[in-house]
Amino acid sequence: MKQLLLITIFIISLFGTDFLEPKDAFKPSVSQNKNNIVFTLNLDKSIYVYDEFLDISIIKPKKINLTKKIVLPKAIKYHDFIVHFGTLHVEIPKSLIKKEIGSSPYTLQFSYQGCSKKGLCYSPMNIKYKSEVVQNNTKIVSKTKSLNETDTITNTLKNGNIFFILATFFGFGLLLALTPCIFPMIPILSSIIVQQSNQNNGKISALQGLLLSLVYVLSMSIAYTIAGVLAGLFGANIQAMLQNPYVIISFSLIFVALAFSMFGYYEISLPSSWQSALNKKSDNSSKQGGLVGVAIMGFLSALIVGPCVAPPLAGALVYIGQTGDALLGGLALFVMSLGMGVPLLIIGLGAGKFMPKPGGWMNTVSKIFGVVMLFIAIWMLDRIVPFVVTMWLSVILAMGSAFYLIKYGNKFAKVVAVVLMISSSLFVMQSAKQKKETKHHYIYVKTIKDLDHIIQTSKKPIMVDFWASWCVSCKELDNITFKDPKVQEVLKNYLLIKIDVTKNNTDDKALMQKFNLFGPPALIFFKDGKELKEKRIIGYKSPEEFLRLQDYTKIKINFKE
Repeated sequence: MKQLLLITIFIISLFGTDFLEPKDAFKPSVSQNKNNIVFTLNLDKSIYVYDEFLDISIIKPKKINLTKKIVLPKAIKYHDFIVHFGTLHVEIPKSLIKKEIGSSPYTLQFSYQGCSKKGLCYSPMNIKYKSEVVQNNTKIVSKTKSLNETDTITNTLKNGNIFFILATFFGFGLLLALTPCIFPMIPILSSIIVQQSNQNNGKISALQGLLLSLVYVLSMSIAYTIAGVLAGLFGANIQAMLQNPYVIISFSLIFVALAFSMFGYYEISLPSSWQSALNKKSDNSSKQGGLVGVAIMGFLSALIVGPCVAPPLAGALVYIGQTGDALLGGLALFVMSLGMGVPLLIIGLGAGKFMPKPGGWMNTVSKIFGVVMLFIAIWMLDRIVPFVVTMWLSVILAMGSAFYLIKYGNKFAKVVAVVLMISSSLFVMQSAKQKKETKHHYIYVKTIKDLDHIIQTSKKPIMVDFWASWCVSCKELDNITFKDPKVQEVLKNYLLIKIDVTKNNTDDKALMQKFNLFGPPALIFFKDGKELKEKRIIGYKSPEEFLRLQDYTKIKINFKE
C-alpha cells in the first residue's frame, strides 16, 4: 500500500496535477462541552474519507475501541466505497469514557484516512485528545478548553447545516421570549389590539388579532435583523446609538400620549385627509391604516425596547463580522426574532376569544393598558435619569392608580388598591435598604491602555464588567446575580473592573471592539495576564448559571491564597 502511494505521488509530481496539501485537505479540531468530547473534521469539497477507516479509541490508560459504541455521521456510497464528505462531527459522551475507565486521566485518538476525487489517496492520519492537551499526531498543538457560549454559536453558524442553524436560532428566540427584555412588547401589542377593538365597537376576531400581531412581529423581526446586520458588518453598537437622551425622552412621551389615548382623552388615528385618500383606493382603509401603524410601532419597538445582547445575538454578530456573510447571519437573526415573537402571536390569536365585549369592561381594560403605557414610559426614562427619580415616579403612578380604584372601583378594585399601596410602600423601604448594603468595590476603567496595565500587573484574577445605565440585563446582573451569597463569595477572589459604555464614545467603542463585543452586558475574565475565554459571559445569567460557568468548586480551590 505504501509503495503504491509513493508511486502515485511520484507520477503526480511528474505531470504537475494540482493536489491539496494534507493540512488544506483535512482540517481536524477537538473541543469539549458539558457532556461530550467533540472531534470535528472539515474536509475540502474535493476530499472524502472512508467510513471503514474511522476509528475512535481510548489509548491511555488502556486501549479501548469506542467506534461501535458511539453514533457516527451518516455515510454515503461513492464509487463502490462507503465514504463521508463535508464536515464530520463525532461526539464521545464523557459518561461513556467514565464508564470504561472511571475518573482516570485519559487520551483519546480519532483516526481517519481519505482520498481526493482527482485520484490521490493520503496516508492515515489521527488527532489526539488528552485530558489537558490536544495533540495532532505527535506534536502538541494547544491546551484544551471549553468554548464559551458565543464562540460555540459562532462555530455552529460556520460549520452547521443551514436548516439546522435556522431551527437552532428559532429555538434561541423561543428562549429569549421568556426573558424580561421582550416583556415590554406584550403590553404594547395588547394596547394596539384593544385600540383596534375599540374602533370596531369591541369586535375583533381571532384571525384579525393574529394578523395584527403578525404584522407587529414581522416588523420587529425586520428591524432587529437590519440593526443586527449593520452592527455585525460595521461593528456599530446600534442599541447604544438609540439610547440618546433625546431619543429616550421622545419615545417616553409617545408612550405617555398612548396612555392618555387609552384613558379616553383623545383618539389617535390617521389624519382625515389620509383616510379620505385611502377610502378612494379601498373600502378597508381603516384596516390598512391600522396595519401601517402597527408595523411602524413593531419596527420602533424592536429598536427601542427590544432584547439586550444575548449569546445567540452575539454569536450571529461575531459570525457576520468575521465572515462578512450577512445573508446567513441576517437569516439567523430574522428567524430568532420570529421565535421571540411567538408569545405575541399567541396573544393576538387569543384576542378574539378573550377580548371583553363592548361596555364597562372595555373601558376598564383600556384604562389598565393606559397605566401600563405610563409604566413603560417610566421604565424607559430609568435609562437616563437617577434611580430615585424613576422609583418615585413608579410609586406616584401606583398610588394614583390606587386612589382612582378606591374612588371609582368595586370591592375587588378596592382590594387591588390596598395591594398597590402596600407594595409601593414595601418597594420604597426595600430600595432604601439596598442603598445601605455593602457593594463590591469596582475599579472604573475608561481606556484600553489603563485596562491593559491592570491586566498585566494584577496578581489576582480579574473580572471585567461591561455595563451601561440603559442596559436592562446589566441591572439584572447587579440586583439579582451579584447579590447572591455564593456569587459574592466567588467575586471576592477577583479584582473587579467596570467599564461603563453608556455614552458610547470613542474610548467605549475601542474597548468593545478590542473584545469583539456588540454591547453590554459582558463579563470578561483574566488570570495571569491572559483571558479565560471559556468563562466569558454575554447577557444575563442567573446565580446558578454564573456559578456553573465559573466552575464554583474549582474557583474556591485554585484562587485560595
